[in-house]
Amino acid sequence: MRPSTRTCWRWIIAVFFIVAGANHFLNPGPYRAMMPSYLPWPVGLVAWSGVAEIVGGLGLLIPRVRPFAAWGLIALLVAVFPANLNVALHGWAGVGFPQWSLWLRLPLQFLFIWWVYRVCLGDRDDHTADPR
Repeated sequence: MRPSTRTCWRWIIAVFFIVAGANHFLNPGPYRAMMPSYLPWPVGLVAWSGVAEIVGGLGLLIPRVRPFAAWGLIALLVAVFPANLNVALHGWAGVGFPQWSLWLRLPLQFLFIWWVYRVCLGDRDDHTADPR
């Protein structure tokens, strides 16, 4: 991937996570409704995941901390998978998405993990890549 393309995608990912994280505070209800009942403190977990998304998104824009931010976001995507599975299995109260779209979210988690890895961690030595 060309460095300019990678930079563009990195900004898109960063903005995506920053906006998604901010939405945890602007519109927390749907995120709380996703939480499996066996997890304690849903309000706090929603807030912490929002903070993690904002900090991770900002970290992707800082070269020195980018690898840590990318791994942190990958870990977060893995950590929130149970909430997405919970929604697919039991529905999403108060959110009018069709059931099939809730199941589609599950493989999208893996796509997001790949996207973060590929753009922020994979082929970090762009300057050594063949320019053809």
